[in-house]
Amino acid sequence: MTSKELAHKPVLIKEIIKLTGPKDNETYFDATFGNGGYSKEFLELTNCNIIAIDRDPFANQIAKEFKKKYGKRFDFFHSKFSKINEVMEKTEEKEIDGFVFDIGVSSMQLDFPERGFSFMKEGPLDMRMGQEGTTAYDVVNSKNHEELADIIYYYGDERNSRRIAREIETYRKSKKIETTLELAEVIKKCFSNKYYKKHPATKTFQALRNNELEELHSGLNHALKYLKKNGNLCIVTFHSLEDRLVKNFLKIASQNNKINKVLKPSKEEMEYNSRSRSAKLRFYEKNNLEFGYVPIEDLGFKQS
Repeated sequence: MTSKELAHKPVLIKEIIKLTGPKDNETYFDATFGNGGYSKEFLELTNCNIIAIDRDPFANQIAKEFKKKYGKRFDFFHSKFSKINEVMEKTEEKEIDGFVFDIGVSSMQLDFPERGFSFMKEGPLDMRMGQEGTTAYDVVNSKNHEELADIIYYYGDERNSRRIAREIETYRKSKKIETTLELAEVIKKCFSNKYYKKHPATKTFQALRNNELEELHSGLNHALKYLKKNGNLCIVTFHSLEDRLVKNFLKIASQNNKINKVLKPSKEEMEYNSRSRSAKLRFYEKNNLEFGYVPIEDLGFKQS
């Protein structure tokens, strides 16, 4: 399998298809379109309809190709989780048969060093999903020690956050941190030289590029609102922090509804798609039409 094929391979897709059971003329919402992996599987398998969103402008071109191929069956909006309600107002659909969320950085972002997402490739400290707003460079070089430590701890689940923040603050007294590899090297100094299953910079980079738990929280609430009775929600997470939020959300939302246990990739999938190794799939089925907004505080997180 080529790297291009892997880039378009959606994680846990077989499990999602089995749980969702897509049917002709039903409508599904791909909340993280990316390279179009999930949308393509649904559209090719059945004569269903897809509404897709992505905040990354690089997804626009792929979406145009989908529109040419699938026509009225496919609609794409350059948008984000917190705007799902606005997207729904622009469509003819009032309810959705199933939502799919892939809460991870895509190969479309990691494979291009100039996007600044990867600690394995040299690139500028950018990490903006939507190519707008504050960059990781701004955060790393302007926040004080305590602010940095909080970001790394609360959004990266990194226990070593205080030491990393101090090391960053010390380093930038001589020069600003400008590249991904430069930051990764600073972080590595805070860990021993023993073998690690994950790169020492993993959680810090996660925090810097994923300081948006409120977006995820908002998206899940919107999905719960627009799901049809017996509609389902599939969320694939890759990091403990996002998974904790999703787990707590579904635990509350599953009252009087059906919720399946968490699923993990097969050994076969992990062998041919390394991105799937840390993935978890949580599945929810809506059995009653009552919608109750779930506050982020109820999930163990603070409103910023």
